[in-house]
Amino acid sequence: MVDAGVLGARIASSAVSPLVKKLFVKDQPGAGLVSRPVRISALVSFGREKRSVTPKDVEKVAAELVRRALKTAGPGEQPVTAEEATAVTHALAHSLASLGTLTIEDCEAVDLGPEEFARTLRSHAAVISYGLSGDGELFYEQLLHTSALHILNFFTQRSTYIARQQTAQSRQLARLVRAVDVLLGRLPSQSAEDAGFEARYAEHITGRYGTLTIYGLDTGTSEWSLDTAYLSLEATRERDGQDGGLQIPAEQVLAQHDQVLLRGVAGSGKTTLVQWLAVTTASRTYDHGLTHLIGRVPFVLPMRRIVRPGTEFPIPGDFLKAVGCPVAGEQPAGWAERVLRAGRGVLLVDGIDEIAGDRRDAARRWLRELTRTFPGNLWLVTSRPSAVPERWLEAADFHELTLSPMARDDVATFVRRWHRAAGADEAEGMSLLQAVRTTSELNRLATNPLMCGMLCALHRDRRGFLPQDRKSLYEAALTMLLERRDRERELDHPDGLRIPYATQVQLLQKLAWWLIRNSRAEMDRSDALHIIGQAVPAVNLDGTAEDVYRSLLLRSGLLREPAEGRVDFLHRTFQDYLGSRLAVQELDFDLLVNNAEKDDWEDVILLAVAHARPKEAEQMLRRLVGLDTSRGKLLAAAGLRYVAEVEPAVRQLVEEGVGSLVPPRGVSEAEQLTRAGGDLVLTLLPGPERIDNETAYLVAWSAAQLGSDAALHFLTRFRDHRDSQVQHVLANSWHHFDQELYAREILAHMIRQSTVTVRSTKDLRLLRSIGGWAHIKIAGAYRVEELTELIVPEQLTVLLVEAPHPVEGLAWLSAFPNLEDVHVGTEVSVTVAQQVPTRTTLITP
Repeated sequence: MVDAGVLGARIASSAVSPLVKKLFVKDQPGAGLVSRPVRISALVSFGREKRSVTPKDVEKVAAELVRRALKTAGPGEQPVTAEEATAVTHALAHSLASLGTLTIEDCEAVDLGPEEFARTLRSHAAVISYGLSGDGELFYEQLLHTSALHILNFFTQRSTYIARQQTAQSRQLARLVRAVDVLLGRLPSQSAEDAGFEARYAEHITGRYGTLTIYGLDTGTSEWSLDTAYLSLEATRERDGQDGGLQIPAEQVLAQHDQVLLRGVAGSGKTTLVQWLAVTTASRTYDHGLTHLIGRVPFVLPMRRIVRPGTEFPIPGDFLKAVGCPVAGEQPAGWAERVLRAGRGVLLVDGIDEIAGDRRDAARRWLRELTRTFPGNLWLVTSRPSAVPERWLEAADFHELTLSPMARDDVATFVRRWHRAAGADEAEGMSLLQAVRTTSELNRLATNPLMCGMLCALHRDRRGFLPQDRKSLYEAALTMLLERRDRERELDHPDGLRIPYATQVQLLQKLAWWLIRNSRAEMDRSDALHIIGQAVPAVNLDGTAEDVYRSLLLRSGLLREPAEGRVDFLHRTFQDYLGSRLAVQELDFDLLVNNAEKDDWEDVILLAVAHARPKEAEQMLRRLVGLDTSRGKLLAAAGLRYVAEVEPAVRQLVEEGVGSLVPPRGVSEAEQLTRAGGDLVLTLLPGPERIDNETAYLVAWSAAQLGSDAALHFLTRFRDHRDSQVQHVLANSWHHFDQELYAREILAHMIRQSTVTVRSTKDLRLLRSIGGWAHIKIAGAYRVEELTELIVPEQLTVLLVEAPHPVEGLAWLSAFPNLEDVHVGTEVSVTVAQQVPTRTTLITP
């Protein structure tokens, strides 16, 4: 049998090229498109307005590609069945159809290369699975890669592309000329000795900081290219006298201000940003657009290395020696001072929190003196949020910003890059992303690069599976944050207090349980000191309560001071985990059960069940079922998954309790179920297999009411369900969710006969991005031009219009050739209706 992974590559270029050309308009004489961006979507040849490609249009092209590929295999060598070949055709057509919605230019696509361009087509079309086997998946990917290769080749042969590239090259040269002007203005006359040393130093910086090390993972330390690893995050700059903040890309902070104090929690990416700025500054390439870095010299100054007990803060001439730079001995006398006097330095002072508290005032004086002595340089100082007070460097004219948590797209980008850099299968990354988006505890953890890296490493180390229970997952994260990370970084404890791992956990869980018991999100600093002070004698630590508190605050990565005199946990999920541990130790089971009806106690109770011994867990389950409330029964049922050992009689009791609620038997019961259980219900609801259509409808309706990422993932199991009621629920629920994600994950895979309600032009664009829709209901005001432009003409068969104002004529409906029914909810005359060459229902108020 022929390997499906190479079968698609057997198609001769002479066979593929003519098929690919059918997807695009013919090249026209001249270079009329050169003066403006040439988007790929503007080049496609299908559609009435020649603006979009639909799956129907490209189905024949895809089918021919599949047929010719299969033809290259001899008798008995077919890698896929006829049925699966049809599925491959649909998947390929769906991917090629996304050409009509790509916003990138043809030259950008060529720069991507065939592999990345194929990946772009696949991700843009949201092709995740068409039920393909492993061979079918390989066959589809190879065909898509082959198609991408020929599409890119087609782009490079167009006369407009060639002219466009010449224009782009001219513009790039102009940018380089401007960069050189900046460089010449910034670069002073140098001796050959200084220039030669700077070149060698730049090579050192690029080599030293061009890789990223992730610490504290069960798989050990791992290094990967900074180009691959770096993720552009956002920094928040507080508005003067206003709530909220302004978001700017973190790498642009020095373009906004010459001197910046950047705060960020443990693992938020502060050190990675420092490395990226250093390498970018030293690289001597001038097309990155960051003109403020051109011609400058980076000095990376990690505070934990340059500030040792009993030593003075270094002067500029000793910067390289202080950080152990191997070329420090070659440094010409006075070179560092000459660089700083010329205002060419980029000084990256990383980790104010990593030096002893009694030396931070000296560090502030050191920074203030340097900035005054050497004005005009760029300064970035990083710190964990609570290490120094607000406006700590205000007197030295530093602006304060804070690194923001990762957004959904940031997490997805990080996971893909991590797996690519680690040489892991892309499917592993997709599996992890799916788990992160659908599991609330993982979603709460994946907020910064460190935690995302931890999840990626744990997921891969366990061959695609994270720990089977939440307790093990949190334990792994705690070990990383409290013990292994500092040890593997060879970081001395700056305050001279080393707290053993078990002791840190014991103290942190006392703080966590106090917050939970008192229904507080944060506590007074004085309360934290009191709790720690009471515990210090029993845990045999030499330091004072203040010493222990400061160590936990700065080194654990779990505590923070959101405001002066206030303390809370960085992740609520760790607070719940630690608090539940102490609740079990203190035998506070009655307190746990008595709070079962409170949403914010849900995780605490479930984790307590996980920590409890078998008999204690069984008693909790009995008590929860005995509450005689829907929530108590749901919590008990969910808690079964957390118990390692349970008596059959207790299991039966719990299952009988939840059996009266799940699955729901009517809409009112479904509404009550989701209101009582929230996302907890999803772990108990049945899938579409082996349930009747009415039950499937009620289950889908229940999940749709939740509107969460976990609910969206649950509903993907129903998108192929053939029952019209189920399809109706799915089609009418997308406004409960992230609509872009819902369109990709649900609507793009459905039978498109149920009515979808559209409330904005954004909704219309999303439907267009997945190839259009057959039955559309327009709710609210609209413009005829928007409807004719954004609705895919060939797809539309039924249109319902609820306009708040009369429509002047309906002749525009003739733009949709397959339109069969129109329902208009407005006052129109019969003569207007007679203009429409379809069956029209006039719904008059």
